[in-house]
Amino acid sequence: MRILLPTGRATRAVVEDAARGLDARVVVTGEIASFLTPDQLQGLIMEDHYDMVIVSGMCVASFRGVEEATGVPVYLGPRHAADLPFVLSLLPEITLSRTIPADDFLVEKRRKEAESRIAAAEAASDCAFVIRGVRIGGTSRMKVLAEIMDAHRVPDIRKRVEDFFARGADIVDLGFSFDATPRDVGAVFSQLEDIDGPLSVDSQDPALIEAALGRADLVLSLQEDNIPLAGKAIADAGIAAVVVPGERGLSANLEAARSAGIECLLADPILPPAGSGLVGALGRFSGYDTPLFFGAGNVVELLDADSIGQNALLAAMAAELGAAVIFTSEHSDKTRGSVREMRRATEMMVLSRDRPYPKDLGIDLLVIKEKRRRREPPLEYSRSIRAGPAPGEIQYDPRGNFRIGIEGDEIVAVIHGTAYRGTSWNSVFSAILAGGDVSLLDHAAYLGAELFKAELAIRYGRSFEQDGPF
Repeated sequence: MRILLPTGRATRAVVEDAARGLDARVVVTGEIASFLTPDQLQGLIMEDHYDMVIVSGMCVASFRGVEEATGVPVYLGPRHAADLPFVLSLLPEITLSRTIPADDFLVEKRRKEAESRIAAAEAASDCAFVIRGVRIGGTSRMKVLAEIMDAHRVPDIRKRVEDFFARGADIVDLGFSFDATPRDVGAVFSQLEDIDGPLSVDSQDPALIEAALGRADLVLSLQEDNIPLAGKAIADAGIAAVVVPGERGLSANLEAARSAGIECLLADPILPPAGSGLVGALGRFSGYDTPLFFGAGNVVELLDADSIGQNALLAAMAAELGAAVIFTSEHSDKTRGSVREMRRATEMMVLSRDRPYPKDLGIDLLVIKEKRRRREPPLEYSRSIRAGPAPGEIQYDPRGNFRIGIEGDEIVAVIHGTAYRGTSWNSVFSAILAGGDVSLLDHAAYLGAELFKAELAIRYGRSFEQDGPF
């Protein structure tokens, strides 16, 4: 397979190194590879016989006419020359895209393949029991249970529940503290009567548990004090329950729950926070013939470290122990996003079943750090100017000043009562330019920096303060 690889002068060495050992011709077409024109490319193709052309993923020109004139397919390679060796190593098993840069295309292709494998594995799985259409235990995917604490105090509980389901929760758990009344519990569940997904009631008060039995699909948590009082009602309702050790121990309480007639049970050996017996507790997650409940949220909430890595590692630990349900929460600002993170982590565990470790799966939980660091050729220049401190005095734009903030997933820039809004910094900035509300170059540079900082805040779920650090 003969390949033509047009490139720029700056990336020639990288491309030649990537093409070594292949039947490929590397041609320098100018200083920058992305400036390649259709006429240039057609002239190169006519010089020899080629089976395909791979151009820089940064090219914006259309090469459809070149393909029609020469009969040679023209594909977009990666944006960065450093990624070319990886792309070339996949040929000819994969077919690249004519419109999407190879790095984006391959990531998307692998993601879709991964999602397809996850869905197929779930469809073919067996389970211990089913909660409102959701398989629990067996070979099914470990399910994510997301808790909403003090559900009777949440202003728009329906929106919160729907949001958790949309972000990947398999079961939404509604917690009620001891100041809640049966009427409070009934009012909450009545608002959720037509929600499709499984709901659980989280209380050890028998009266609160019974108030939820008309709609709840799962009860957290049963032990020796409430099984005699609520066990029969739970059994009559035909719903599932999570059992905890209490004072008598987990095995004894599981047996008591079975004696009360509850058929669908989950065993929760209790996972304490880091520093309070976390490692030792892992040894208690064995010896039960009941699906296991793994309380990861208790660990993440009580450790001041980013939740993403914690959720991934805890999901991997839970998978090794054979857990059927993993608990997560978003009670604090630092754990925002845990529902989505935990869902992705459980999917990674499905894909890693036939692998020695959860790596190179097609999906991941890398957000800040990158899997492969790009190493581009060094910059070339003949003169260097060292930047000094910015001027102390600010020259204000005669057109006025902007107040920048974020609302939901949108950047908002306000001037003279008009709000420019959008989901990307460049779309908002372009609208500002078109509106004629900026006239100084330094003000334009400032706006670009602040708008991009706002976009990053949205992307990474952080707060935003104009003129403050990110």
